[in-house]
Amino acid sequence: MQSAAISPSAAPPLLRSSTKPPAPRWSPLLLPLHRGGPRLRPLAAVPSFSVVASSHGPSVPLPWVSLPSLSDRRPEDGLAVRATSVPDGDAVSKDAGGGGLLQTLQLGSLFGLWYLFNIYFNIYNKQARVLKGFTFPLTITTVQFAVGTFLVLFMWTTNLYKRPKISASQLAVILPLAMVHTMGNLFTNMSLGKVAVSFTHTIKAMEPFFSVLLSALFLGEMPTIWVLLSLVPIVGGVGLASLTEASFNWAGFWSAMASNLTFQSRNVLSKKAMVKKEESLDNINLFSIITIMSFCLLAPATFFVEGIKVTPSYLQSAGLNFKEIYLRSLLAALCFHAYQQVSYMILARVSPVTHSVGNCVKRVVVIVTSVLFFRTPVSPINSLGTGVALAGVFLYSRVKKIKPKSA
Repeated sequence: MQSAAISPSAAPPLLRSSTKPPAPRWSPLLLPLHRGGPRLRPLAAVPSFSVVASSHGPSVPLPWVSLPSLSDRRPEDGLAVRATSVPDGDAVSKDAGGGGLLQTLQLGSLFGLWYLFNIYFNIYNKQARVLKGFTFPLTITTVQFAVGTFLVLFMWTTNLYKRPKISASQLAVILPLAMVHTMGNLFTNMSLGKVAVSFTHTIKAMEPFFSVLLSALFLGEMPTIWVLLSLVPIVGGVGLASLTEASFNWAGFWSAMASNLTFQSRNVLSKKAMVKKEESLDNINLFSIITIMSFCLLAPATFFVEGIKVTPSYLQSAGLNFKEIYLRSLLAALCFHAYQQVSYMILARVSPVTHSVGNCVKRVVVIVTSVLFFRTPVSPINSLGTGVALAGVFLYSRVKKIKPKSA
């Protein structure tokens, strides 16, 4: 499985004796720390670990995990983009004991929050845009990014979360993520404005198809024949549901398909992005910076394409209740930022394919709740197509765990 590697932050200097110790036996994994010597001098800064103070006495080496000093760093060690192999998320270490159970509960809670925030986002977003007559996808998406930007800046200003130190080279790596993130959310809002919520998420059940394709192209993860066969009911089910969808139109269909492509591109790119600096980015700060950059990218385009459509005078002139529009748009934006941030927290713990499968399970919950809430008419064939697609997703999640036999 591929996972994003985040380098730990620099910590206070480790101390060692300045008196020349006996020559120790070196191991590729151990760094000896000797006792003895009248005074201490600082060694290079290393990631945070326990610091053992020296005391007078016989020279006895204590094992430490070997870490490179600043003198070992090459000048070119600035920015690296790579994928790091980690154990499969389904294989919890037996030595972890209760720690493995706790991690499983934490991951389950994150998935539950992800689903809940997404449900409310779709409901409030649909109410504000279609039921209340506000049909400007660029403006809606920009407002969502604006609310997220405000929350990020508030979090950093009040020290609720540590503000990262960001360089120009780091921003250059993050910029492609921000671009596909912006386009993915814009396409989703465009689709939600054109077709039913349930149909948008039925189309987006094809995310495993794009995940397999992009993972093969950019991560070198070649699918097995069983994975490829599992994609057949997914594609066929979406096609069957599309043929019998009452709210079908091509603009909504292709917007949802474009959202699949851009979001899976974001997931794969984010797994490859690793910043190797003293002040590294964790996934929350990475998403926070992406949110700010997305707002900066989309705001000028919104102004030139749609103009300013959020003033009370414009909404009243269009016969809209601006208080209801503001309230539902704000709630949708808060849920939007919350579910996206939780999504990035989950992505830090699982592979892109596992994240995609969890996303498809989320589709089931969103489809069912939206059909019940909005009382969307669903024909038997449409239900069959949706069911076949979701069954394909389940089959995909099972066969994905099958490892190919080595030659």
